[in-house]
Amino acid sequence: MLTLTFIIMIVLLALGFPMMVPLLVAALMLLFLVIDLGNVSLLMGQMISGVQSWALAAVPLFIFAADLMTRGHTANRLLDLVQSFVGHLRGGLPITTAASCTLFGAVSGSTQATVVAMGGPMRPKLLEKGYSDKFSIALIINASDIALLIPPSIGMIIYGVISGSSIGDLFIAGILPGLLILLLFSIYCWVASIRMGIAPEPKSDWATRLLALRKALLPLGFPLVVVGGIYGGLFSPTEAAAIAVLYALILEVVILRAVKLRELWDVALSTGLITAVVFILVAAGNAFTYAISFAGIPQAILDPVIASIGDNQTAVLALIAVSFFIGCMFVDPIVVILILTPLFKPAVEAAGLDPVHVGVIVTLQAAIGSATPPFGCDIFTAMAIFRRPYFDVIRGTPPFIFILLIATVLLILFPEISLWLPSLAQD
Repeated sequence: MLTLTFIIMIVLLALGFPMMVPLLVAALMLLFLVIDLGNVSLLMGQMISGVQSWALAAVPLFIFAADLMTRGHTANRLLDLVQSFVGHLRGGLPITTAASCTLFGAVSGSTQATVVAMGGPMRPKLLEKGYSDKFSIALIINASDIALLIPPSIGMIIYGVISGSSIGDLFIAGILPGLLILLLFSIYCWVASIRMGIAPEPKSDWATRLLALRKALLPLGFPLVVVGGIYGGLFSPTEAAAIAVLYALILEVVILRAVKLRELWDVALSTGLITAVVFILVAAGNAFTYAISFAGIPQAILDPVIASIGDNQTAVLALIAVSFFIGCMFVDPIVVILILTPLFKPAVEAAGLDPVHVGVIVTLQAAIGSATPPFGCDIFTAMAIFRRPYFDVIRGTPPFIFILLIATVLLILFPEISLWLPSLAQD
């Protein structure tokens, strides 16, 4: 049964069907074979229940806010701020790129929006400075993945809904891991720049830095509003998403006047299309998870492995990381989170693991998968934005993926990296 399910999904994907079709076809087949279901009412019920959570309302709101900021001046102001402070260091330009992706991720929560917003202005600068195209593209798409860890993270919202974890705790738990990855990327950029013999940029004076800081103050308000508002008890994560949209509208339409009122329809249409894809995947993923669970497939595969591990926390986390990493290499990370999170929940509870820490590990694997061949979504976004073929985009990714895997190992061995800030917030 497992082999047949796998073959059907691979064939449908090879024929060019979008991911939700293989998920639903495989779910229907399993239900017909296992319980001889003559209609699709049960499947439809699972799909509807998958998108009923009120917390999911935050997803289109954060996407809308990210779209507004991508079209406006937020990205460039954040980039100018970072460059004024670190651009003079050895490897300053790629470090600026990584730090700008991190900052923009803190106001967008989307890896693809970050690739678009930061890739456009930074790739030409990196090429002009002498960095290779493979290094420049790989840096942009992998640094953009930090957006999935830094709040507001759409991946963490999905995980929080599925696992029942606090989305607010997940948001704040992702901050230090995101900064850790930024530090590791910066060290690599410094070493790579020395190896390539690229000289640093001229140092900015304090007048330039203060001007850049003044221009970036309002864009920097986004993470303060989201995280500060949630932990200040002013609003829930879903309400924070609505506040973020209002903030983006006031900033980009009224104050900066970078987005015209007539453009809001196009922004809303873009948000609607992306949201539709996300919600269809969530619905299909929930139906598929129900079907394979009812058929006993996950239990047959995972139970012997989990039983051999027992309550060894490090081993359970390693198994989770490997499973999500492999899954995200081939399937959309949202689908992997939807399918695997419920399956590992018993093992997480048996090992006494903190679900928030597990959520950070899971989200990091989703971030790695976004830039990992063969099907990382950021790879295809970069192909469209930079107009480069597939193999040119992925050539420079191995060192960055290796760094992300090092970060995974550090998070498994030192849970305090994820849990320290949430513990402070609760005290």
